[in-house]
Amino acid sequence: MNINTAYFAGGCFWCMTKPFDTFDGIEQVTSGYMGGDIANPTYEQVKSGTTGHYETVKVEYDVALFSYNKLLEIFFSVIDPLDDEGQFQDRGSQYQTAIFYSNEHQKKLAEAYIAAMQDTINADKAIATKILPATTFYKAEEYHQDFYKKQPERYAKEQQDRENYKKN
Repeated sequence: MNINTAYFAGGCFWCMTKPFDTFDGIEQVTSGYMGGDIANPTYEQVKSGTTGHYETVKVEYDVALFSYNKLLEIFFSVIDPLDDEGQFQDRGSQYQTAIFYSNEHQKKLAEAYIAAMQDTINADKAIATKILPATTFYKAEEYHQDFYKKQPERYAKEQQDRENYKKN
């Protein structure tokens, strides 16, 4: 196996795990924080919106079975790339969208994907998803890991809240 790592901030990490976790070739999806100003942040600190961290998922994938472009496709299928204030009902800088690249190849693929997407959408706004260099990834507390498996009813409610927000 040739395992590579990708990082995506797509709003609440609870809602970002399952879309990636359900494919063959995805070895691990971990909820955490990236991009902030303090080391080892807690959920309480990050959710305050004052640390500069994004709620982020770390996706470990087998490059022989899964391409980075496929990861980008999944990521953009579950976010609103035009929203610069958060995602759906989750508002604040910690819920903004970003792609954290680990190397120049990932950066170029993300830039090309966003450029192509911008050309195909009918919107007065530019895509708000940032492309940023990966920094230290801090794993979130254990109760955030595999949230959709541990608390399926609450996860379903989060998904329903997202759908309701989209309709309004």
